[in-house]
Formats: sequence, structure tokens, C-alpha cells
Amino acid sequence: MYSRLKIISLSANVELAKEVASQLGVDVTKTELIHFADGEVLFQGTESFRGDNVYIIQSTCAPVNERLMEVLVCIDACKRASARSITCIIPYFGYARQDRKAKPRQPITAKLVADMLTVAGADRVVCVDLHSLQLTGFFDIPVDNISALPLIHAYFKDRDPATTVCVSPDHGGVVRTTKLAERLNCPIAIIDKRRPEPNKAEITAIVGDIEGKDCIIVDDIVDTAGTLCAAANKLIELGAKSVEAVISHGVLSRDAVNKIENSKLNKLVITDSIPLPETKKSSKIKVITLAPLLKETIASIEEGRSLSTTFQSFEETIIK
Repeated sequence: MYSRLKIISLSANVELAKEVASQLGVDVTKTELIHFADGEVLFQGTESFRGDNVYIIQSTCAPVNERLMEVLVCIDACKRASARSITCIIPYFGYARQDRKAKPRQPITAKLVADMLTVAGADRVVCVDLHSLQLTGFFDIPVDNISALPLIHAYFKDRDPATTVCVSPDHGGVVRTTKLAERLNCPIAIIDKRRPEPNKAEITAIVGDIEGKDCIIVDDIVDTAGTLCAAANKLIELGAKSVEAVISHGVLSRDAVNKIENSKLNKLVITDSIPLPETKKSSKIKVITLAPLLKETIASIEEGRSLSTTFQSFEETIIK
């Protein structure tokens, strides 16, 4: 059905790419990715890309700069091999949090990365749950910011709305939290916090009724997990019955997993936008795959279908 479709997997999301390709009924394209002793990256296609629609699947997660360089050299190789189109599927977009000048003399690195992908020759970029919607405006090529919400909705669909509260970890996440709450037909609560410095947060208040409730914290990124665990502990302290969290991207750097295991958090649900290594696996961490969502995205692009209509139908199907 997709005779001109090529799926390329780089180093970050090998298993995810294989599953996406399998659901599309194609094989992952055979390629060579070489890292030289001095850190240089070489990508080598082992078959023709001429006239093909190439989809590169790669999150720019740790090591961020290495993953990003792999994407750039792969784009350039495909462009020089006369690919018809090059679409970068970037489930987790590294540098997304550097989307503004928070202080004088700081860069807007998310814009820089967008420019690099564009100049390298990408025709389209697809991301999952970008940190902020303004990032789509940093690109001069089409960008699709797809949401893992249909998969998250399917996971939590059987929760009792009378005892469930969706909790936003800050004021900026209210829209994201409200979207899940509307689907579960439950109220929301908001954590008021301050960030005195990066990777540190102070919780000052919680707005909303959480006493005796099963709380679901909704966010896009969990990095060191300090804020998440502090929020979970605070919710339990103030009378919540239980606390779970659903986060699109599990960065889980430093001792994040240890913090989660020693917190009041019952369960952390993340996607496989960033692969979870064996050393970070925990009985408290549940991973749901993005493969069905990415499969529908690629199929819709190939067939020229509306993504919004496709995802609406996709969500209706998986929650049945």
C-alpha cells in the first residue's frame, strides 16, 4: 500500500520505530549509523531513497546533542539521495524548554534547533506534546504537534469521575489538565508553585478540592522528578486518597527513579517517546507506547487525510 514509504530509525527509538513500521506493514529501512572515535557521526543509506517519502523517527533525548546531530546528517543524506519528502518524527523535542529569553543574554535554543532542521532539508516535523505551542511558530516548514491524550484517555477511561481529580502541576498546565478532565468528566485542581532556580520548585498552595480523592497529576515532562514527588507528597499530606501521574515524556534524569520509588506517588504513567532503560525500570512506572498514534499520523500524511479528524476517530476507537 505504501510503496514509496521509507521508515528510518536512528539510535534513540529503535523499538518504537520497529513497531510503527510493523503496524504500517513495512520494514524499517536498513541503514548504517557510525560514531567515530572523535564523536563525528556518519549516516549511510544502504538502498535507494530516490522518489521516496522518508520518515525519520528519532527523539532528541539524552545524549541530546548526539541525537540531534544524527537527525541532521540523516536529513542531509536523504536530501542528497533525492528523496521526494523528508519528515522528521521527533516524539520528544530536546531543547523545547529553551523557548524564550527568561533572562538577559540567554539564547532561544528551541528556535535555533528548528532552524537547523529546516536548513538541513526537512520538509515536515511531527512532535508529540511540545512543551509549548509557540514552538510550532519557530519553524518555516509544516509542523504537526500531535497529542498522546487519546492513549492517556484510553488508559484512565474506567476511573470513577465522582472520586477522581485531575491536577495541574502549575498554572501553565491548566489547559492540558482540563482536556483530560473533560474526557474523564471530573474536576481539576491546580498546584501553585514557584521556581527559585532550574530543577527546583516550591509548592505554596493547592487550589481545588482534593480531600479523599484519587488524584491524577497531568504534565508533559518529568525530568529530575523533584517537583512531581513534592506535589504527590503534598497532595497526600492535604488529604488526597491516592496520587498517580501521567507524563508524556519521561526524561527521568539523575536520581529521578529513586525519588519516585520513595515518594507517595502510586504510579507514574509515561509514553515511550524516550526509551526507558533497564536501569530505570520500576514497579511504579508504567509505559504506554506511541506506536499506534504515530502509525495513524504517518498513514494520514501519506493519504492526505486531516490529522484532527483522524485522531478524533482514533480516540473513539481505542476507548471502546
